[in-house]
Amino acid sequence: MGSEDRILLEGIQIPAALGVTAAERRSRRPVLLDVEVTRDLRDAGRTDSIRQTIHYKRIFEVVEDVAANHEHRLVEALGDRIARALLEKFDADAVTVTVRKPAPISGVLRHAGVRITRRRADLSK
Repeated sequence: MGSEDRILLEGIQIPAALGVTAAERRSRRPVLLDVEVTRDLRDAGRTDSIRQTIHYKRIFEVVEDVAANHEHRLVEALGDRIARALLEKFDADAVTVTVRKPAPISGVLRHAGVRITRRRADLSK
């Protein structure tokens, strides 16, 4: 049975080249991201050693690289790319990424977005 432990990074805000049109992608508006990395953290809790976990700064750096340094048409693509990059880089069982575009429709909608979960087995797909 897999672990229910999670490393959480919530409220990440990164300017991203995100949007269906080229004009949207050029404007580099901020996206809001939450990341949950599923991994057994019992050894980290017991030993109090950073070597037994995934340092959240390293997770942030991967998220920032994918979001800020690549173009994405859809929030679905951005979420999928972040999840896959984290699974490829770190020893995690699963990754859940929530992506929100603030005020995508002015005055009508606070956020629009997706929540994407990928597991290690998904890397081969």
